[in-house]
Amino acid sequence: MLVQRTCMLGFFLIFGIFELDAVYGYNRPPPRQNLFIPNADHSDLPQQVHISQVGENKMRISWITDSPTSPKVSYGPSPSANALSATGTTSSYRYLIYKSGQIHDVVIGPLNPNTVYYYRLGDPPSSETYSFKTPPSQPPIKFAVVGDLGQTDWTTSTLQHVAKSNYDMLILPGDLSYADFIQPLWDSFGRLVEPLASQRPWMVTQGNHEVEKIPILHSEPFTAYNARWHMPFEESGSDSNLYYSFDVAGVHVIMLGSYAKFHPSSPQYNWLKSDLQKVNRGKTPWVLVLIHAPWYNSNTAHQGEPESLEMKASMEDLLFKARVDVVFAGHVHAYERFTRVYKDKANNCGPVHITIGDGGNREGLANKYIDPKPAISMFREASFGHGTFEVFNASHARWTWHQNDNDEAVVSDSIWLTSFFSNPSCKQ
Repeated sequence: MLVQRTCMLGFFLIFGIFELDAVYGYNRPPPRQNLFIPNADHSDLPQQVHISQVGENKMRISWITDSPTSPKVSYGPSPSANALSATGTTSSYRYLIYKSGQIHDVVIGPLNPNTVYYYRLGDPPSSETYSFKTPPSQPPIKFAVVGDLGQTDWTTSTLQHVAKSNYDMLILPGDLSYADFIQPLWDSFGRLVEPLASQRPWMVTQGNHEVEKIPILHSEPFTAYNARWHMPFEESGSDSNLYYSFDVAGVHVIMLGSYAKFHPSSPQYNWLKSDLQKVNRGKTPWVLVLIHAPWYNSNTAHQGEPESLEMKASMEDLLFKARVDVVFAGHVHAYERFTRVYKDKANNCGPVHITIGDGGNREGLANKYIDPKPAISMFREASFGHGTFEVFNASHARWTWHQNDNDEAVVSDSIWLTSFFSNPSCKQ
């Protein structure tokens, strides 16, 4: 393992400048200690277990073993977890000299909403029994929102706060593991988040730290991300794991790819246009969009990047015309909330833009902001933390940002929002 990590670190030092945001030279306060979570169990036991929603009543169970085993899940509403079973697929990938473990992927269901299920992995099943709770079919629902998570002591603090929030689903706008070419760090990240990600669905999209493309040596981007974090893109008519959508409890959630092609002739643009046209606001009165690189940003970090400026120029009209309620972004390692905005001006029929790239990454915080503060920026602070988005009904939701600078989840920003579905002045 040490040799493998040392070799990968060498490639990182040589080629990392092509992908990482270290080229943007803003000052950050010192980060906390980096973490590496080893595999303490036997090689034949499941590890890195996480779940994600598939359709409206199914769940994907993903896990890794070092040794080959059957991709089978036994599950049910009682702790015996033996009422039902499903079998899926197993895959693996190579990245330079690294070879992943056996990545198992099983979809189970149909499942009842707002119900606890127990499950066991493999055949014969492992000794450990896991459990998860399905989201509700209708509001209220609570989303945990966290970006740029990484693997540091700050990450641990954030995850502890999220675990106490009684959330139904976690949505993450990119930059998961910060493995940055060192593939064993993907394994470490999977072990780090398993206690939470095995109990509630985690729905993610990619960021720049997921690209992991090395000229000549490894030309395929997103290899580890696509292999390890299979999202339900097929069910939403997408051709790529980098962008997809799903419905949950009266909310239509759209995950976009800031590092996939997004211009008007691109597959992602055409998919987004089609997906927005299919939204039924009677069924899903709320529409959320997640991107990685923010379209609105008054921090000095990550200014002028094409993934922000060009994607905004290409897609902002689509989101505005569809009356998207909120856009969440990461990338900038700080928190910022904008008013409803469209084309750089306050607009009561535009989405609220929120940057929440403050999950705990190893690079520290982006603590310098443009002065004076733009009129459209309502709140900004360079602190680690997480957010919750609680949808109470078809018309009202509450956004809350919790900072964790002192290892306490302190509410620092909160706002009530009214959906466009219930706002006749903005109906198309």
